[in-house]
Amino acid sequence: MASAAEQMAANLNWGVFGKATELRQRILFTLGILIVYRVGTYIPVPGIDADALRDFMDQAAAGLGGVLNMFTGGAISRMGIFALGIMPYISAAIIVQLLTAMVPQLEQLKKEGERGRKKINQYTRYGTVFLSTFQAYGLAVSLEAGGLATDPGWYFRAATVITLVGGTMFLMWLGEQITARGIGNGISLIIFVGIIAEVPAALAQFLASGRSGALSPAVIVGVIVMVVAVIGFVVFMERSLRKIHIQYPRRQAGMKMYEGGSSHLPVKVNPAGVIPAIFASSLLLLPVTVSTFSEAQSGPVMATILAYFGPGQPLYLGFFTVMIVFFTFFYTFNVSFKTEDVAENLKNQNGFIPGIRPGKRTEEYLDYVVTRILVLGSAYLAGVCLLPEVLRSQLAIPFYFGGTSVLIVVSVTMDTIQQVQSHLLAHQYEGLIEKSQLRGRRRRKRSPVRR
Repeated sequence: MASAAEQMAANLNWGVFGKATELRQRILFTLGILIVYRVGTYIPVPGIDADALRDFMDQAAAGLGGVLNMFTGGAISRMGIFALGIMPYISAAIIVQLLTAMVPQLEQLKKEGERGRKKINQYTRYGTVFLSTFQAYGLAVSLEAGGLATDPGWYFRAATVITLVGGTMFLMWLGEQITARGIGNGISLIIFVGIIAEVPAALAQFLASGRSGALSPAVIVGVIVMVVAVIGFVVFMERSLRKIHIQYPRRQAGMKMYEGGSSHLPVKVNPAGVIPAIFASSLLLLPVTVSTFSEAQSGPVMATILAYFGPGQPLYLGFFTVMIVFFTFFYTFNVSFKTEDVAENLKNQNGFIPGIRPGKRTEEYLDYVVTRILVLGSAYLAGVCLLPEVLRSQLAIPFYFGGTSVLIVVSVTMDTIQQVQSHLLAHQYEGLIEKSQLRGRRRRKRSPVRR
């Protein structure tokens, strides 16, 4: 027998969507912000030699430059004001979350509720300014060394740093506005739109390689089948749950006795979502963002680093795997599913897991179950991200068909659709409440007056 919520979800249609005014406003606001972001990727940094930059990016597209271009929505290939993308903010968030888990003062601040959260967000913004300033200055020096600046000097460096840091902070603000006033997660949507916007050009280039004979038709068909299979596998794994049975005892409230009930605590196979892949990619790109544009990469140290950390290389794949596994466990236990808080909430609601005592034993049991689930979840994330990376490096497939990009696109799409459905359900609930109130008023008006 379907629940009332499931019946309402099954009745969602365009008519219900048309009546949800607030949801439409949120979607239009989100689209407007994303359009602003896409326009910003085409506004160039002052003092860049466009022809030299275009020739350079054509040569670097097959290496790490292609990864940078994917995560910045093509802004770095045009050296737009959003060339650093949102990666400095993500790197700062990683550092702050790691410090929060290790520094007692920050951990205590995190437990202070809204005030603590605002303070931690403020520290994250400070870290974003520091990282983006460091990367922007290094990028400006690298642009000069690579002969991509029309008028090298301190004026060019200052203008580049101010422009790129301002663009990153503005992009961070846009992401926060989407999260607060729009629909979906703002940071993830910005990365999602950047990938989607470049897919048509990458697809055209991929098919052109087939027409020119660089790739055989079998390889093209195989890549398309691989992408479809990865999408289906990601959808299946993202919807997979481990349900933990929860029992509630009989309780008395006043003069009424409420019967006990049972429910399930759903634990996703991948509670961290797409965050581990984004975090791992951010850390992997952090040391090479500057060196990509610099001729200094021909030096022995930098040449060795870039050789080992190139896409498809063993050290690159190993570091990527370790970071994905680490952030899957770290983000789950510290952000998305804190077993201590879940056990405390169950205890406060008089709920318990059959055979497990409330409190510390429940927390230990949840740690055991979630750890076993995350072994499968982290392996799934690493497999989805790495297998296409290996094939892509061997077959010269565009970065936009890699596992990380497919995972981000599918996960963000599913999360956004789920939020839209939640808003529609909330709108339906509000409509039912208003109808019940109107019916109650009409009945009171029709009731006879006692004398």
